[in-house]
Order: sequence, then C-alpha cells, then structure tokens
Amino acid sequence: MKTKKLEAVGYKIELQSQQSGDFISLTDIAKYKTKENPGYVIQNWMRNRNTVRFLGLWESLHNTQFNYLEFEAIEKESGLNSFVLTPKRWIEVTAAIGITTKQGRYASTFAHKDIAFEFASWISPEFKLYIIKDYQRLKSEESQYKSITWNLNRELAKINYHIHTDTVKSYLIPENVEAKAASFVYANEADVLNVALFGKTAKMWKDENPDLKGNIRDYASIEQLIVLINLESMNSELIKTGKSQSERALYLNKMAIEQLTVLYKYDNKLLNEFNSDDNE
Repeated sequence: MKTKKLEAVGYKIELQSQQSGDFISLTDIAKYKTKENPGYVIQNWMRNRNTVRFLGLWESLHNTQFNYLEFEAIEKESGLNSFVLTPKRWIEVTAAIGITTKQGRYASTFAHKDIAFEFASWISPEFKLYIIKDYQRLKSEESQYKSITWNLNRELAKINYHIHTDTVKSYLIPENVEAKAASFVYANEADVLNVALFGKTAKMWKDENPDLKGNIRDYASIEQLIVLINLESMNSELIKTGKSQSERALYLNKMAIEQLTVLYKYDNKLLNEFNSDDNE
C-alpha cells in the first residue's frame, strides 16, 4: 500500500493506494470544517438519508458481500432525530468495503475516492474541487512516470532481443540455411518466451486481437517487460548449454511465474521507488 499526501488550500490530506482503489482520508477532509472533532463531522454526514442511500448504492455496485437487509434497516432509521451512524457501525453491520477505519491513538477514517469526493462536496463544493485538482495532478505525474518507465523497459527488451537472436543464430541455425527457414527458427524461439510469459504465441494473440496494432509485447505491463528481459538473457544461456526447447520452455515459464509473483506481491515497489511513501 502506497501512501501520499494531497494538498488543498493548505490542508494536507492522506491518500492510500490499495489494490481495490485509491482511499482518501475523510478525517483529514473533515478538518476543513473543524480540527478539534473531525469524527463528529463524519458522523453528522453519515446520519443524512441521502448519504446512506449513496453509500448503499456504491456498495451495491462494488461489493458482492454487501448486507442489503441490514442496509434497508439503516435506511429506514436514517433521517430520524435519534438516528446515529458511525463508520465503525456501518462497516460491521453491512460488511461495507468503501469505508475503512483505523482505531487507536491516531484513529482515522478513509473512504474510496468516489465516496471521499462526495463527502468533500458536502463539506464545501469549492474545497472538493481543490482536492480533485490535486488528485488529478498526482495521477498525471504517476501516469507520466509509468509511461517513461514502460518505454525504457520496452527499449531494453528490444536491445536484449538482438542479443537473444544472435545466440539463436550461433547455436540453433546451421550455416548457409535459407532466410525463410532461419526466420522460422527466430519466430519459434520468440514464441518460447511468449508462451512462458504470456501463455500464448504471437499468432494466438493476434488472432484474439485482430484490431490491435503491433504485437503482444507492445501491450505488456512494466512487470512483464522486466521479466521478458530476464527471460531472454536466461534463454540465451540455456541455449548455449544445449538444453532442449521443451526443457527451456518449462524452466522459463517457472521463472516467469516466480518473478511476476514477486513484482506483483510488493505492489510494484521495485519499479516505483520514485513514488515511494511520503509520510511527512
């Protein structure tokens, strides 16, 4: 989970990027209203019937485990003078996932960006626009950085491809072979890597995506491109040792799975040190 800070008219608002999406601190947003008791501001918002309906609709769209029966009971109570709804109760009773809470000394409430923006609008439409503006700035910077990283790794993969083809030429293609036959060997070896990494050959991908330009590698993720570079280097070494294509294919597939698992497990931290947590 990556943590960053948004800034809106001098207020710092924590943003947590999770697998399920971006979550923004309602506690920090509420401080725009009062720094002394932001939790009360959140509760006051949640006791509103329109808020309850909005939260219920969001959960129905994103949460298959949402407890509709309990939600209907809460909705009936909402609007009454005696009605009180806290984030903790909402989560426990309905199994909601759009709002999360952290208890303890630094207790805080976070919500998915859709919900957080709705809360900010209730606090102040102007304040909401400042939050959205900084959120968009942050996302734009992340997108630009990922694009640069992707292009860099794609170029490295292309350079590595030439090293790979030189090995194929030296060890797998006999001298004086016809160009057509040589191209088949090159394509065949490239598909060993494609199957190991993507689970399909270049032709299979093209048949599945006839309207897309380029090839399967042009649509690879950053993680896949990094693994591809490693696979090309490893395959070159395995070819030199005389390993059969079937042996190499199995080894490379296992290697690809292991490396992708590591990259995804750590949420791309190996690639995004530039965007490391900022907890200031």
